Amino acid sequence: MWKATIRSLMGHKLRLILTGIAVILGVGFVTGTLVLSDTLNTTFDTLFKGVNAGIDAQVRSPKSFNEQSDFGGGGASFHQPVPAALVDEVRQIPGVAAAAGSAASETTVLIDTKGKAIQPMGPPTLGFSFQPDPRLTTLKVKEGRRPSGPTEVAIDDYTVKKYGFHLGGPVKVLTNGPVRTYTLVGTIRIGTADSLLGATVTAFDPATAQQAFNLSDRWSTITVKAASGVSDSELRDRISTRLAGRYEAVTGGQLAKENASDVQKNIGFFKTVLLVFAGVSLLVGTFLIVNTFNIIIAQRTRELALLRALGARRRQVMGSVVGEAVMTAVFCSIVGVGFGVLAAIGLKGLLNAFGFKLPAGPLVVKAGSIIAGLIVGFVVTVLSSLLPARRATHVAPLEALRETSVPPVTSTRRRVVAGAAMGVAGVALLLAGLAGGGVSLVGLGALLTFLAVSFLAPLVARPVAGAIGAPIARVFKFPGRMARENATRHPRRTAATAAALMIGLALVTLVTVLSSSAQVSANRAIDHAFTADYIVKTRQFSNFPETLATDLRSLREVEAVAPFAFGQFKIDGATKQMSSVDPREFAKLGNLKAIEGTLPSDKDIALLVDEKTSTDHHWHAGDVLTVEFSKTGKQQLPIKAVYAKNELIGKYLVTESTFRANFTAQGTNVVVARKASGVSDTQARAAVDRVAKTYPSVEVQDQTELKAEQRKQINQFLFIMLALLIFSILIALIGVVNTLVLSIFERTHELGLLRAVGTTRRQTRRMIRWESVIIAVFGTLLGMVVGVFFGWALVTALHDQGITSLVVPFGYLFVFVVIAVIAGMVAAILPARRAARLNVLLAISSE
Repeated sequence: MWKATIRSLMGHKLRLILTGIAVILGVGFVTGTLVLSDTLNTTFDTLFKGVNAGIDAQVRSPKSFNEQSDFGGGGASFHQPVPAALVDEVRQIPGVAAAAGSAASETTVLIDTKGKAIQPMGPPTLGFSFQPDPRLTTLKVKEGRRPSGPTEVAIDDYTVKKYGFHLGGPVKVLTNGPVRTYTLVGTIRIGTADSLLGATVTAFDPATAQQAFNLSDRWSTITVKAASGVSDSELRDRISTRLAGRYEAVTGGQLAKENASDVQKNIGFFKTVLLVFAGVSLLVGTFLIVNTFNIIIAQRTRELALLRALGARRRQVMGSVVGEAVMTAVFCSIVGVGFGVLAAIGLKGLLNAFGFKLPAGPLVVKAGSIIAGLIVGFVVTVLSSLLPARRATHVAPLEALRETSVPPVTSTRRRVVAGAAMGVAGVALLLAGLAGGGVSLVGLGALLTFLAVSFLAPLVARPVAGAIGAPIARVFKFPGRMARENATRHPRRTAATAAALMIGLALVTLVTVLSSSAQVSANRAIDHAFTADYIVKTRQFSNFPETLATDLRSLREVEAVAPFAFGQFKIDGATKQMSSVDPREFAKLGNLKAIEGTLPSDKDIALLVDEKTSTDHHWHAGDVLTVEFSKTGKQQLPIKAVYAKNELIGKYLVTESTFRANFTAQGTNVVVARKASGVSDTQARAAVDRVAKTYPSVEVQDQTELKAEQRKQINQFLFIMLALLIFSILIALIGVVNTLVLSIFERTHELGLLRAVGTTRRQTRRMIRWESVIIAVFGTLLGMVVGVFFGWALVTALHDQGITSLVVPFGYLFVFVVIAVIAGMVAAILPARRAARLNVLLAISSE
């Protein structure tokens, strides 16, 4: 039996290659993602060990809860500054050789030589103090010298070279005040690296940094050097004991692990997304493998039946089919692992393209990643072959010798019952997951839904394929009629082939529906949230000096200005986003209406909540809530008003006075403004632009430009998702090729007879080509129906997150159908050529 299995496998190398591509791509995706993850983990660990080399201990304030930053500017967990007087206290602790305060900021923006703000998408814009004591700093001078005095600055070597700065030349820097010009006196390295993952790094002397970062009489942290003979952990413990819980101490090693972990979390979504698409590719490949083995078994029915008649047992027959799958799995999984290592190199380049400047270094290929890839490929392939193998054992030898194909194992009734049960369970799990049950329920629900559709697809394959093929039959006569008949003759095969394509197109349709719905929802939210003429912000909604709002108020062309700041606080143990604005001022510019209570004065210490939040928590105007801020801890805030939903404000709003009392950093994230009556749009825009030019990090947009920006960002998301889904669609099209190639072998005698009675090679090619088109369009239509359903479910679940309008983009769907027709023709090129080149006499004598 093993010899027969090997002979069968080696005799159909094309079949092996076509089936194996699905396994190779899926395994490659998984392996590449794991290898990239191992590489990044090792890279970050090495990088931050170098960055924090020499730091024996760091003293900082404890964090009461995790928050990105006061202004949502990204970054790690936020720690409040420590008083400058603490430095002297730390110096008195036994075992401390030296200690000094360090200043840091995530909003230190450099201005390039063309006058534009350098704001990378992803990496932060960092500022540090450069300690004169080399024992207390991780910054190292590469060229020039360290900065000294209020007019000097040093910049990381990577940024200097990338943006063309020169030693001795002027550099403009924006911190918490207006843009200031400094002299570049040195280029620096951070530990052993020229770049900190693509971030811009700007360094000042300690006093200048303290003033620039608005840290009067405070430091961000305190860096400590241990005395000779005192270990890092011993120094940490001594400091912790002395400070008695008021502040915390960590070693340099702990700090390196925290920094590496923070960066890994920030790009962790990248690994998750890639693994999801790897799973999609493997799911599509599973359909391809099942379909391939079903056709193979149908073609080998006589061969297997003869083996049964000669004494082969059912176990041996099943072992033969599974053995072929095992050999295919081993070979393709090994190739897939190799492909995955190459894919990891490409994925690393993709991260660099997104702005993360990763340090140079070799790929880290761990045994666990290789083993995981091999196991995934082996398990998927072998499990996919079990059902077809089981079918092969359920045919009596003499009956199989008389028949040309294996009769179906399950009846139509069983198929309907099984498909309906999976469909109900899948939809229920999907909706439960979207309602808050978690990603795992969503994934399981989607999988069961796909399986249900694939089970029920044969029931509609004949009428739908017939309807798709009807115009083809009318236009292309004989080849079109034969293509239609071939597609409807085996509805299960047609449905199984189309099911793989259905999965890819369902996800494409889902992403398209979601992006279209998000665009329309965003436009409506902008129209509803505010009626201002202009919005001023940075690319990443990071903070900028609050003096910009003051400058805008001084313009005669502007009649109303409302600056926003964003932050986080805790309510009922959960971290929530909040906004800060003068409620009465913003009411002139936007849709802020008090449904309950009255809008407070900006001088009041007050909290406002939106209507839905009020209803969900049974809060009312006049209630007093206990909230917790990172700076001031627990505070009692009265609810002064309940307002109607506003997408710009969000669920929670505090007055500016409340914000200033409870947040360390001061600044603005967004400013909205309205032009004065009687002033033309051109005059008002010119005046606002004139003010904004003095703040290079910001951009001015009217509502039309803001909508265009939102549309651009959503389209970028759409194109990235479609690019990743191309792999699953390519696998599905390979399945179409595989099915057609194998069906040609099955129909050799039939094709020979057609050629003998006068069918030309051109007609034969057209017949196969249009059959492929019918299958591709059927799978596309099936996928679009499922995708629209998924889109509806997801939009419904995301209603509270701002996606409030369901939009079905019929234009895109029509384009998908056209692409399906083209893809079907391309997929049929190889099978059609093989069919047209069959030897007529040999084909006729094949039975």
